[in-house]
Amino acid sequence: MAAPTLTRTPEHSVEPRKGSRTSLHRRRRRIRENLTAYAFLAAGLICFALFAWYPIVRGLLLGFQQVSFAQPATWVGWENYQRLFDDPLFVTAWKNTGYFTLLALVFGFAAPFVTAVVLNEFRHAQSYLRMTVYLPVMLPPIVTMLLWRWFYDPGPGLFNNVLEMVHLPAQQWLESENLAMVSLVLVSTWANMGTTTLIYLAALGSIPGELYEAAELDGASIRQRLLHVTIPQMRFILMITLLLQVIGTMQVFIEPFVLTGGGPDDATVTVLLLLYRYAFVYNDFGMASAMSTVLFLVLGAFAAVYLRLSRGKG
Repeated sequence: MAAPTLTRTPEHSVEPRKGSRTSLHRRRRRIRENLTAYAFLAAGLICFALFAWYPIVRGLLLGFQQVSFAQPATWVGWENYQRLFDDPLFVTAWKNTGYFTLLALVFGFAAPFVTAVVLNEFRHAQSYLRMTVYLPVMLPPIVTMLLWRWFYDPGPGLFNNVLEMVHLPAQQWLESENLAMVSLVLVSTWANMGTTTLIYLAALGSIPGELYEAAELDGASIRQRLLHVTIPQMRFILMITLLLQVIGTMQVFIEPFVLTGGGPDDATVTVLLLLYRYAFVYNDFGMASAMSTVLFLVLGAFAAVYLRLSRGKG
């Protein structure tokens, strides 16, 4: 009797080929998806390099060149920085910018926090009040500056009319060396406090209500609840907004540019306003680039502190 022979069924011969085709198809699809993802990533990196990295590198190089864009650039080394540090207005601009930043912290840092605490106590019309506080942020900056220029007008201005109504002498708000910087800070605070106020309101809403209930049961007053519950719970947010405000106020430009032009007697010349003068008034782009590099290093130090705090919190 002949021995039986083993034969392969059609299923045994088809299955491996079908599995290999499926794995190959998956591999090709994965490669296409990865190539598509890398193409989108490359496009973003190219745009970022052209509009962010290249201007930074180009600005650093311009600081070592004599550039007017009317003649070929010439390499001058550290000469721009030497002329920059020898310019008396350089020191004046930094002093004025530091003074503006200090005043902005006194007014602009406290005002949003107090406003947020007050708005948080309202149980009705919170949406309307939040929109009212945020409304100045939505106005174009030039419109805000022109509006406040009328407020500060020494003749028919709103503020001097109010002073006359209460029998107080009129003030030269933008023409006085003592009042000009304070006037600019008030404009900046009014125009920019809306965003910070909303951030504080969100932070206040995240504080557990049980903490306030326990404080009330212990007989804590409003001031004690603010000092021992609200501020400790918002300590990180307050620190971050403080650093961001310092970085923002050190770049003040539109307020002195539109309202005072740097006067009176250079009392409101800021770093960015002086940088603008170097570039577009004196036509010295090398000096302007050198000053922008100095400002970049100063702001980079504050940004490093901000990132350090953010990473530590995370």
